[in-house]
Amino acid sequence: MKKILIIDDEEKLRSLIARVITLEGFEVLEAGDLKSAVKKLDHSDIDVVLCDVKLPDGNGVDFLTTIREKYPLLETILLTAYGNIPDGVQAIKNGAFDYITKGDDNNKIIPLIYRALEKAELNKRVVSLEKQLGEKHSFDAIIGKSRKLLACIDLARRVAPTDTTVLLLGETGTGKEVFAQSIHQASARSKKTFVAINCSAFGKDLLESEMFGHKAGAFTGATKDKKGLFDEAHNGTIFLDEIGELAPDLQAKLLRVLESGEFIKIGDTQPTKVNVRIIAATNRDLQKEIASGDFRSDLFYRISAFQITIPALRERAGDIESLAKSFAAQYALKVNKKIKSLSPEYVNALENNSWNGNIRELKNVIERSVILTDGPVLDIESLPFELLLARNDGDKNLSAFSLASAEKLHVQKVLNYTNGNKAEAARLLEVGIATLYRKIEEYKL
Repeated sequence: MKKILIIDDEEKLRSLIARVITLEGFEVLEAGDLKSAVKKLDHSDIDVVLCDVKLPDGNGVDFLTTIREKYPLLETILLTAYGNIPDGVQAIKNGAFDYITKGDDNNKIIPLIYRALEKAELNKRVVSLEKQLGEKHSFDAIIGKSRKLLACIDLARRVAPTDTTVLLLGETGTGKEVFAQSIHQASARSKKTFVAINCSAFGKDLLESEMFGHKAGAFTGATKDKKGLFDEAHNGTIFLDEIGELAPDLQAKLLRVLESGEFIKIGDTQPTKVNVRIIAATNRDLQKEIASGDFRSDLFYRISAFQITIPALRERAGDIESLAKSFAAQYALKVNKKIKSLSPEYVNALENNSWNGNIRELKNVIERSVILTDGPVLDIESLPFELLLARNDGDKNLSAFSLASAEKLHVQKVLNYTNGNKAEAARLLEVGIATLYRKIEEYKL
C-alpha cells in the first residue's frame, strides 16, 4: 500500500485531507511540524509528502532541500494558504513536484497525488536498474578464481578510482570490454556514460566522424551537425577496442585529446573540449606495430601508462566449468529450457579444448549445446565434432591428422545423427553391429 505523509499544523484541515486520501486506498500518516515529520520519514517508506509552507518550526520550501538530500526517491507537493510566485518558483527549484493553494486547488490534490506516485515509482525503478547495472558490471560479476585472473582483477580495482588511461592487452574474446566496463563502474565516473567503439569496425573517414563528430556541410551528405562519441562520453569513459587498427592521422588526433583534452570536429575551426577517461584495448603487439611504422610510439606511451594483460582461457582452464554453467543458465533462460547440470565428459571436453576464440567461443559452444539439448543435462553429444577429440580420456595420443582421429570423428558424427541408435548407425556406416561396438569401446565414445 502506498504511503502518503501530510505535514500541516492545522489539525482539522490535516484530518480532512487525510480522510479524503484514505478513501482512495492509501495509507496516510500525519505530522504537525517538521520535527515529527522527519521521524516518520526515517521510520516509514513514504512515497509522497503533502507539506504546508508555513510550519511552527520551519518553512516547507526550505524543507524541500532536506527531502531531496535524505529521501531522494519520494515526491513532495507543497500546500500554502497564500500562494505567491516567488515561493512557487523557489519550491520547484528546490525539487517540489507541484505547488498548490489550499481551498482554491483542493480538487487538484488527488490527481496530483496519483501523478506524484507515478514519478516516485519511476524514481525507484531507475535506482533499481542502476543497481542492477552496477552489479552486472562490477568486478564481483567477473567469473573465475584462477590466480592469473585474480591478479588482473586486483590491478583493475587499484587503477579504477583514478583517471589514469588503461591499456588492456589479450587475445580476441578474453573479456577486455568486460574489464573496461568494470573499471568504469568502480570509478567516480560510474554515473556518467560508458561508450565503447571498435576501431576496426569502420573505415577511416567514417570512424573519424563517429569518434569526433562533424559540422553540417563538412562533406557530401553531412546535412546537420553530428555529435561524436567523445562528446557523448563527456565526463564519462570511452573504450577504444582494437586501438591497434587506428589509422595514423586518427592516432595523431587521439594523442591531442590525451594531451590537451580537446579535438577539432570535421569541418569545424574551433576546438571542442572534453573530459573523458580513455580505456584502450588490443590483441596486437603494439611494440611490433611501432617498429613497422604502423603505430605512433608517443601515442603508445600515453595509453600504456597502466597495462593489464588478460589471460587466455586456456591459461585458466580451472575457470571453464564455472563459466560454462553460467552461460548455460543464461541461454537456458532465453530459450525456456531447464538445464540442471553439465556431464563430467562434457566438462572434460571443454577443459581440454584450446579455445582460440576464448570466452566468446565458449559462449557460442554453450549456446549451441543448450539449443540442441532436450534433457536437463548438457552432454558431449551436443558439442561440435572438433571438440570431441579433446576429451581427457586417453585420446591425447591421437593426432588430429591421423586416420584414427578421422574415423573416430565420423563414428561420433553418425551416432549423433541417429541420436545414439547403434543399429541404425551401423547400417549407415555399412559395418556390423559388433564392429561398431568395438569402435565405440576403442575410441571411448
